[in-house]
Amino acid sequence: MNTLIIACRTIADELNMIVKKIDCNYPILWIDSGLHNFPELLRKRLQEELNHISNVDQVILVFGFCGNSLLGITAPNYKLIFPRVDDCITLLLGSCQKRKEISDEMGTYFLTKGWLDYETNIWVEYQATVKKYGKTKADRIFKAMLQHYERLAVVETGAYNLDAFIEKTKLIANDLKLTHQVVPGELRYMKKLLIGPWDEEFVVIQPGETVALSHIHSEVLKPVKSL
Repeated sequence: MNTLIIACRTIADELNMIVKKIDCNYPILWIDSGLHNFPELLRKRLQEELNHISNVDQVILVFGFCGNSLLGITAPNYKLIFPRVDDCITLLLGSCQKRKEISDEMGTYFLTKGWLDYETNIWVEYQATVKKYGKTKADRIFKAMLQHYERLAVVETGAYNLDAFIEKTKLIANDLKLTHQVVPGELRYMKKLLIGPWDEEFVVIQPGETVALSHIHSEVLKPVKSL
């Protein structure tokens, strides 16, 4: 079947690694990760891209629900497949259950190199607050914002040099007054998204169908904030 992948640049390192490992030749259309902060704009951009696609049988969206940004998009005349996850962090951890276990253990912010490189994240926000108000006031503001979080969890995906990245994340954890920890990632979920089977871990939208809440609702998912 003719297949196209549409993916967020936040997980470019991991997706490119999986594609190479499984010798996947599907073309990839990359979407600007900054749109995560604006669900309506992300939805609009995705639909514009979907409307322009032709001569394919199916499109694989390497995206999570991302603030319901997938809600309301329509697959014009091909099948649409995407993972049943809140955001890409769950894909990188390997399952909704693993994310839930880590998050239930203690309040956790998750971070990957992609989130730090491409996203407008809490580290960027913290630095901007320090610049505007000074470090003392910024620390008070972020202490209140992060009162339910104790840990900064760096997801080790194996897609890049972790040693060079760790020095930066330790600095972030220190400034945000969070415990620093590295947690192992697992890319089997992302691999399964590309090759199937598309079971209950995925949403499959038929040609002409529109994504509704009934498609993406799942009791196993609980929102967990990510950097």
